[in-house]
This record gives sequence, structure tokens and C-alpha cells, in this order.
Amino acid sequence: MRTWTIQKLLSWTTERLAAKAVDSPRLVAELLLGHVLAMQRVELYAGADQFVAQPEVEHLRQLADRACQGEPIAYLTGKIGFYSLQFHVTHDCMIPRPETELLVERAIEFLRGRTGQQLICDLCTGCGCIAVAIAENFAHARIVATDISEPALRVAAQNVEKYHLKDRIELLCGDLFEPVTTRLAGDKFDLIVCNPPYVSAAEYETLAKSVKDFEPKLALFGGADGLDICRRVIQEAGEYLMPDGALMLEIGFAQGQAIKSLLEQTGTFTEIRIEKDFQNHDRIAIAKKMSP
Repeated sequence: MRTWTIQKLLSWTTERLAAKAVDSPRLVAELLLGHVLAMQRVELYAGADQFVAQPEVEHLRQLADRACQGEPIAYLTGKIGFYSLQFHVTHDCMIPRPETELLVERAIEFLRGRTGQQLICDLCTGCGCIAVAIAENFAHARIVATDISEPALRVAAQNVEKYHLKDRIELLCGDLFEPVTTRLAGDKFDLIVCNPPYVSAAEYETLAKSVKDFEPKLALFGGADGLDICRRVIQEAGEYLMPDGALMLEIGFAQGQAIKSLLEQTGTFTEIRIEKDFQNHDRIAIAKKMSP
């Protein structure tokens, strides 16, 4: 039986991934082997001559096979970094994207400009990354996070537990605001954030295999024009926001004008603006509820 060292496994895995045109094959090999051996990347090189037992070798081969089929690394390792935090993810929830960090950043900036405890609603929470990131960076936040997917909420619950935030983040299962209606006893939110499904029918057909074949359609597909969920959130948000409260939405790369128009048509919002991401694409819609 062939003996394998860490260095040999890194080389073998890198070559296998490269042959299948996997992006950044060396980095992926490092992440997979680090996951299998519970080692940091720097530790892999420090122990390059260390022998690896056969069960771990087989585990790595299985993960490499799945990576060669296009499965995202976050699902293979069960974790992803987001806003300087580490989140557990499974196929039941969408993988957090760096672009969504802009939504978190704007939310925290808004909250820090207010006084006292702030009540926040995080719609379509998925793995809970937005709610947890806000709570970790703003001590006066109390958050109600909802999602229509019970499996996704089970993932979110693990992330909330990991960061000891069960007393500040409440997870509710239901369709957008539906589970909130009977829970708040008349309280209004200071901030509503949402990263909704916003991929249109045409865009969905052109998604990369790693997205379309592995991430949940429920978290991606937003109807024919991608705006089905956004419309509902915009139409209903005013009822749940206190005057001068804010609504913040992540949106598609070319949806800015359509979202701006939807916000204006409600007659509920002011200070409406669309922000670009680091690739100069429409990414965040921000609006404040008008005072009476």
C-alpha cells in the first residue's frame, strides 16, 4: 500500500483538481486537506513530511472527487468566512457572498447612529450570517430573523449558538413577515434587512454549475424578473417599521432603478438610494420610512 505524506497529498490533489479545471486548485487542495486533518494551511507546510492515515486519505479523495464535479468548497468543508466570522453552511442554505458584507456594513453604520436598544428584522436569514454579524458588531441589537426554510433555520441556529447569541437573536420559521405578526405585540422595527432571492428566470438558466446544481433554488430564484420577493418586502415593510426606521435590501446587479421605483411608488419611504458594490454593480437599496 502506498504511503502518503501531507506534501504528496497536496501535490496529488492539486494535479487532480487542475486537470478538471477547478479554480485555484492549490488553494482548494490546501483547504480540503486542512479540513480533513483539522489543520491550518500553515500547519500543513510545517508538517509536510507527516504521514497521513488511510481513512483520511480516502476522505480527501472523496472530497476531491466532489470538488471536481463543481461542488462548492464551502459545502465540502461545511464552513465559510463572512464579515471576519466563521459560519457553518450546508446545502440547505445559500453560501454567503462577500458582496453581502456591504449590507451588514451599512446596517451597522445606521444602528450606531441611533441610541438605545435597536429592534431589527432579518428576512430570508438563511444560515443567519447577517443577523449574527450585526449582533456581534452592535451590542444593543435585538434581532428577529425569519426564513421559510426549516432546514436553513437549523443551520442558522447552530451559528447563533456558536456565537452565544440565543438571548439576542430569535429565529422564526415562516414566509417573510408572517411569523412576526403575532410575535411582536405591536412593536415596530428600527431596521429591516433582507437578502432575498432575486435571480430572474433568464439569469437562473445561465448560473454557474457550482451555483445552479448545488445551492437551493428557494434561496436564489426571484420569479420571472427576479423581483417577486423584493416587491412583497417593499410593499409590507412600512407596516413593520417605526418612523425614521430603515429598510435595507440586497439586490441584483442591474435592479437598482426598478427597486428605486418600487420604493417610491409606496409613498412610504424617503432618502432612497442605491449603492454599488466593489465591481460597480447595483447591490444595496436603502430607504427610510417617512415620519407621519
